Amino acid sequence: MLATLSNESKKAMIDSTQKTIGFSEFRRGWPVVVASMFGIGLGLSPVPFYTIGMLAPELHKAFGWEFGAIMTGLMIMTLAVLVASTVVGYLGDRFGVRRVALISLVLFSLSFMAFSMSNGSIVLFYINWAVMALLGAGTLPVTWTRAVNNYFDVRKGLALGLSLIGTGIFGFLIKPITAWLIVTYGWRTTYLVIGLMPLFIAFPIAFFAFHDVGTRSETGEARRKASAARQLLTPGLTLGQALKSWRYWVLAFAFVLVSFGVGGTIPNMENILKVAGFPGHDIVSLVALIGLSVIVGRIIGGWLIDRFWAPGVAFVMLSLPAMSCWLMASGGMSVPAAAMSIFLIGFAAGVEYDLMAFLVARYFGMKSYSAIYGSLYGFFAVGAGAGPVVFGRVFDKTGSYGPVLGTTAALLIIGAVSLLFLGRYQRFER
Repeated sequence: MLATLSNESKKAMIDSTQKTIGFSEFRRGWPVVVASMFGIGLGLSPVPFYTIGMLAPELHKAFGWEFGAIMTGLMIMTLAVLVASTVVGYLGDRFGVRRVALISLVLFSLSFMAFSMSNGSIVLFYINWAVMALLGAGTLPVTWTRAVNNYFDVRKGLALGLSLIGTGIFGFLIKPITAWLIVTYGWRTTYLVIGLMPLFIAFPIAFFAFHDVGTRSETGEARRKASAARQLLTPGLTLGQALKSWRYWVLAFAFVLVSFGVGGTIPNMENILKVAGFPGHDIVSLVALIGLSVIVGRIIGGWLIDRFWAPGVAFVMLSLPAMSCWLMASGGMSVPAAAMSIFLIGFAAGVEYDLMAFLVARYFGMKSYSAIYGSLYGFFAVGAGAGPVVFGRVFDKTGSYGPVLGTTAALLIIGAVSLLFLGRYQRFER
């Protein structure tokens, strides 16, 4: 019958079928998307990253630590994540991502609150960052996106974008909340209040709504046997096979550079604007745009990668922050120019995580998705951790962010271009 239809009719029939399937996917999987939105948004990835810019000046005043030394905490966190993300990926594949995510939410909440007890020892401060990363690694996108990928196929990109939109929502809210808490109650209480959010907001939602496909009724040995059976039947590459693929190393290279550029600018944005001469009230208003632009990037990026070749979409969206860095490096920004620069950086930050999840699923399959994503996230974390430290060190030595912003613009372009070499999506048979 299909042979007798015109190409236009076939296309219309396929589009209609995909829309029906896409609606069915969301009707079945929306609780997982909502739970992931809150779990990721109040997890290890965004909370320390978005709050450090507000808290660093308070720690500097309290203990005399330099900005570069304070930002080193992010580097320590990412080095610990480099190890922990792969372990978490393995545990998620082995025991189920629900259990890993729930336990880690509680431990992350407690370890973040522990910063409120800082006593001036920079060594203990760094140890707290490492412990928080190891215990909270289960709140990274690697766990949540595993379930989302299993629930969605036709609308995978949009579902991932909505799941990861939590980083934008809470990124938008948490900066002014942190600023208000610091002014009203001090930095120690701020750590306590922010730390309670994952425990009292994300955990209850995840407990009732977050389930992976086929794991609702499995317990104990049955869960482990079912997990092993699913992995055997699931198409795709193992972690060992992925490590032998040149595409894996292209992704690792690209995301180190991109995460360095985006990750270096956002935590230092408050100080970048301060050095540029913006008053305090303008700075608070401008940095809040990061969260809004992350939300826009998540939605638009997810919609686009469902419909167009994802590496091409990534090239456009991840090249945009290069213009922002170049503009900020040149100095003399007006408020509208600063707002546009910040928006473009947040826009790119909005597509990073869901793009990585999408590309892993399309190029390596779902057999060892969590382990592959976790290992690649380690490379992403290296760039995101090194960026704030390098930015802070350059500022401590030169009193300017101009040199590092100029270099970052070039690195972002190189990272975006490298994704174009990935080629067509891979197909895997069961």
